[in-house]
Amino acid sequence: MRTIIIGGVAAGMSAATRLRRLDETREITVFERGVHVSFANCGLPYHVGGVIADRSSLLLQTPESLAARFALDVRVGHEVTAIDTAARTVTVRDVAAGTESVEAYDDLVIATGAAAAPGPSAGGVPTHTLRSVQDVDRVVDVLEGAGPAPRVVVAGAGFIGLEAVENLVARGAHVTLVSRGRQVLSPLDPEMAAPLLAVLREAGVDVRLGATIVGAEAGTVRLDDGSTLEAVLVVEASGVRPDRGLAALAGIEVGPSGGISVDGRQRTSAPHVWAAGDGVEKRDHLDGEPTLVTMAGLANRHGRAIADDIVGLDPSEARPALGTAVLGLFGTTVAFVGSSERRLRAEGRAHRVIHTHPASHATYYPGAQTMAMKLLVDPASDRILGAQIVGGDGVDKRIDVIAVAMAAGLTASALSQLELAYAPQYGSAKDPVNMIGYVAQNFAEGTTGAVQWHELPAALADGATLIDVRTAAEHAAGAIPGAVNLPLDELRARHDEIPDGPVIVHCQVGQRGHTAARLLTQLGHDVRNLDGGYRTWLAGREATAPTPDRGETHE
Repeated sequence: MRTIIIGGVAAGMSAATRLRRLDETREITVFERGVHVSFANCGLPYHVGGVIADRSSLLLQTPESLAARFALDVRVGHEVTAIDTAARTVTVRDVAAGTESVEAYDDLVIATGAAAAPGPSAGGVPTHTLRSVQDVDRVVDVLEGAGPAPRVVVAGAGFIGLEAVENLVARGAHVTLVSRGRQVLSPLDPEMAAPLLAVLREAGVDVRLGATIVGAEAGTVRLDDGSTLEAVLVVEASGVRPDRGLAALAGIEVGPSGGISVDGRQRTSAPHVWAAGDGVEKRDHLDGEPTLVTMAGLANRHGRAIADDIVGLDPSEARPALGTAVLGLFGTTVAFVGSSERRLRAEGRAHRVIHTHPASHATYYPGAQTMAMKLLVDPASDRILGAQIVGGDGVDKRIDVIAVAMAAGLTASALSQLELAYAPQYGSAKDPVNMIGYVAQNFAEGTTGAVQWHELPAALADGATLIDVRTAAEHAAGAIPGAVNLPLDELRARHDEIPDGPVIVHCQVGQRGHTAARLLTQLGHDVRNLDGGYRTWLAGREATAPTPDRGETHE
């Protein structure tokens, strides 16, 4: 039996090595059009910045090492140009020699991944992506020849774009980040993305939102707003698209999301053909519909499942994709899982939003850092729909706990019951995950009503009174326009100063506001708490503020 695998890296090599561990007699051939079959693509930006100093560290396996350990026939520099599913053959071109051959297979695995989406052309300025080791080599060559403090433009504010920015700054470059979107990292909701914009600007990055590159002359990039930027290099990170052309030409079904369509065992519409990786559709966690999720963990998992299916094991059906992700940016960590509020609102799905701002560990232990947490919940079922966290230490731990809870089908209220590890330097007796679960439980039981930051203007326009229950000093340091300051500790004695009608209370992060809401409710007032408090409102206002005019030239 012969299995041919088109493409290496995560999905292809996971399928190949798992298949060998299950079947020692099978002939396994891997065709990879690039020069490297197994490399750490997620580490590429960090070699640019010098964090991963040794380039060879990025090369995980070679054809020789794979042949020695797994008896794999790995052929780099070989591009599959056609698939004949009826004859069960592929046409392969040796890139260096320019020759072609036709190779027969019993089983075929497509792991062609995703390719850089068509982005703006920089014309007269060297433009490179960060998708391969060769890309990194080209970027480093340009930077090394540019002298100290080169000016670089990064197009795209997603994962690769932001990682590129951080590492270019680490090399001493002056970086301008250009994004067609109105915020950085589009999977986040606006108030959660606002801290990242602040972090970028504090690091000296010139951020141009709502802009695109429209052309360039030698050493100068032009944007669609008429401004120009000096640049020795453009890093193109505007996004990726499924590399499904080979499959489509062979008549293999492509799904509505644009990726190769597969069933729960990664089987395509063609007999004896499987597919996995970034070029393949996944099932969305929310509604089970086809979607694209480009995550290395899923690629590895699905490649492994293909091998199990080929040899006749009974692999579990692929679980819906949660899209769990984490990113580090200049000392700040951002992570998310599941759906955003933006998506839920756009689809008209009922949802409840919870914001908290807990500390990473016990505040009496030195070094505690504040994080912003957002949980999205189905109000009818208490199902967790998504979460976003921005902060420092401990963000990755909390998002992973919530991701596991979602996969296990736990409700939002059940987060309050999780028994999580506690020591002062690692967490709190009431972990941030427990705390957001307590808030969710309050909502589910009807003991708390809330107003979101973006709902506040309409509520005030309808006649609600806004009460700031922070201290006078906090109120003086920054306040929501129109808010009346009645500190929480004075509220019992002064609640008769509050006008009749709906009342909205707020504090700094929401906790004192909840206490105030419970107190005033029992004293006969119609009260809701501003979810996430002043800090969330401020982040939302900053996120939706008009983009300042940056002028016409690079300063």
